[in-house]
Amino acid sequence: MQALKPIKTENEYKAALKALGAFFDNNPDNADQDTADYFEVLATLVETYEKEHYPIDPPNPTEAIKFRMEQSGLTVKDLTNIFGRTNRAYEVLNGKRPLSLAMIRKLKTELGISADILIG
Repeated sequence: MQALKPIKTENEYKAALKALGAFFDNNPDNADQDTADYFEVLATLVETYEKEHYPIDPPNPTEAIKFRMEQSGLTVKDLTNIFGRTNRAYEVLNGKRPLSLAMIRKLKTELGISADILIG
């Protein structure tokens, strides 16, 4: 195993991904503790590099709601208990109406969407 150091270049990043891929392809449950620790630290280094070089913006509230609806197989009609009326749900999903505090609370409780995402 190579000595661990911060990942600073794209080539180092690609090499780290390749090493992680090989590790996980070879049943990591059978690895000794030192090897498992090595790859855990390498994964942390990869994560740090990705956060800096490939940041992912949080979804906007409407996209988060639509994604959760798709995940759960929900329709707009299924959201009437959250939004009050079907037309209000359409207005929110089309960006014509902002979420109220009551809607945010219900979306968090009933659909498990983080309030941080819903507040935007």
